[in-house]
Amino acid sequence: MKRLLFLTLALLLLITSVSFANDTDPTPALKDKVLALAKQVEPKVIEWRHWVHENAELSNREFKTADYIASHLKSLGLEVETGVAHTGVVGTLKGSKPGPTIGLRADMDGLPVKERVNIPWASKQVGEYQGAEVPVMHACGHDTHVAILMGVAEVLSQVKDNLKGTIRFVFQPAEEGVPPGENGGAKMMVEEGVTNGMDVMFGLHINSQTEVGQVKYRKAGIMAAVNSFTLKIKGVQSHGAYPWASVDPIVTAAQIINNAQTVVSRNLNLTKAAAVLTFGKIEGGVRSNIIPEEVNMEGTIRTLDADMRERLFERFKAVVKNTAESNGAKAILTINEGYPITYNDPELTAMMDDTFMEVAGAENVNNSMDAVTGAEDFSFFQEEVPGLYFFIGGMPRGMNPANAAPHHTPDFFVDDEGLLTGIRLMSRMVVDYGEKAK
Repeated sequence: MKRLLFLTLALLLLITSVSFANDTDPTPALKDKVLALAKQVEPKVIEWRHWVHENAELSNREFKTADYIASHLKSLGLEVETGVAHTGVVGTLKGSKPGPTIGLRADMDGLPVKERVNIPWASKQVGEYQGAEVPVMHACGHDTHVAILMGVAEVLSQVKDNLKGTIRFVFQPAEEGVPPGENGGAKMMVEEGVTNGMDVMFGLHINSQTEVGQVKYRKAGIMAAVNSFTLKIKGVQSHGAYPWASVDPIVTAAQIINNAQTVVSRNLNLTKAAAVLTFGKIEGGVRSNIIPEEVNMEGTIRTLDADMRERLFERFKAVVKNTAESNGAKAILTINEGYPITYNDPELTAMMDDTFMEVAGAENVNNSMDAVTGAEDFSFFQEEVPGLYFFIGGMPRGMNPANAAPHHTPDFFVDDEGLLTGIRLMSRMVVDYGEKAK
């Protein structure tokens, strides 16, 4: 009897010991593990970022970039599809446990801008834009987006045995706009079925005037819808000495530009949402003493409310038509199809609040930022599946934002230190959403 009692006590002690060991197991939980792996992969991500930056390519011409991405994804054992929407790459990682299909997106294209930043990996690339040879630079940070998502793919591939669901890494071409006469970008990716079967999609953008480590986002509309427009004014040509013999398209154009300023300020309820109507280009005439027959203009329209966008279109068309007719001229206004509003699904955004706070620290998170009048074709993905788009900081610590060069300029710069926040957030979003999704 004593021997049996001793054996029973020994067994209980052994069970307790094993249980205690399991409770204090040094192996980190999945949430912590992906953060640690993100830090480990950070040096590689910085190296990849430098390569992509130095080899910048224009929209729908991201051939080297696509090959670079595809090679990396294949090395991780992912299913890889290339040639999506011309040059896009989609990698698929299947977790070992059932769960949602989660999309992660990075845009790949550079801009026709000549770099002035003094860095060893500055771009010296050239490309063709609208028939002319132009310098090419990653003047909007898409190089960082590519490198971050490559890093996330590496992190998650190392924990796939513990992942729930399927992850699609979407490397998208032509976010900055497709060349004239071509199609592409997020819209074409959607048409080719990239979002089919997808439950949610996450995307990020680095910002040169937000300090490294900080994160900004908001529910609902975060970035504006955009529509470009062209406007042709047709008049009657005459000698500049005899303007009464002309129908002057230059004077008509000037009046249209002036009158159009009231479209936003006097026709839209700006307490509801912002709107912008900008003329960006005007061409007409060949010399000082000739009133030309024609003037051509181009511009952009930005709106954060669908009803306000329709009202703006309606009033702009009326102002153009009536102003031209009052001068005896003819106006041909074409408002082009653009990008929808970048709209963060409110329920999804609220679901991920804790992830932002835990990863970046509550003091570094602004979850009620003002909407911006910049635009993003990530919005096409969000029209198909619930999406969340957010900004991470790329400005060096302690720098005055007023001294940081804005996007799309020759002096644009973002600090490598900002990449880690992106890797960690994207990795944790996959883990956390997989746990929270029904």
